[in-house]
Amino acid sequence: MDIAILIFDRITALDAVGPYEVLSRLPGARVTFVAAAPGQYRTENGMLALTADRAFGELPHPEVILIPGGFGTRALINDEPTLEWIREADKTTEFTTSVCTGSLLLGATGLLAGRQATTHWMVLEKLREFGAEPVSERIVEQGKLIMAAGVSAGIDMALLLAARIAGDEVAQAIQLGIEYDPQPPFNSGSTKTAPPAIVELVRARADQFA
Repeated sequence: MDIAILIFDRITALDAVGPYEVLSRLPGARVTFVAAAPGQYRTENGMLALTADRAFGELPHPEVILIPGGFGTRALINDEPTLEWIREADKTTEFTTSVCTGSLLLGATGLLAGRQATTHWMVLEKLREFGAEPVSERIVEQGKLIMAAGVSAGIDMALLLAARIAGDEVAQAIQLGIEYDPQPPFNSGSTKTAPPAIVELVRARADQFA
């Protein structure tokens, strides 16, 4: 099974690497980072580079595609080569997935029209611009479309995807293998639980990268 993860400039690393750590452990899976052109693409803060090994044309019909998020998705909303690769790949995928603002790219292709969808809480309402119904859920599954909310939710989504592909036992074994047992020291991972001052701090920091 070919699993293609989209890479681009100003990506959020965990959006891609978190699911990679899960999906690369699926029996028979081959995970490839793809981009408009092979090479290195740096994260939004410029501190880390991820390498795309293949261009879109080299992997046109993977069984699974995963679209990560990051501030770089804003520019790609109008990037036709990227959108066309997603559209064409989706015609034959078993699963089309996204993490965080990666769902904005799915929306820009037209794939989310009339569907429920999720993304990072700061841009959730933007999904309406693409005809989608925003849902404040960690994971939203609409047929073969599976979307995760912000960043860390990509690991949860990848485990669900692993279960859909290979069964619950395989997914549970992968979860144990990576010792994914979240026990955060703070209860501030959601706008429902984070103090208002923390919510505003995150918004302000995000504005620095926009």
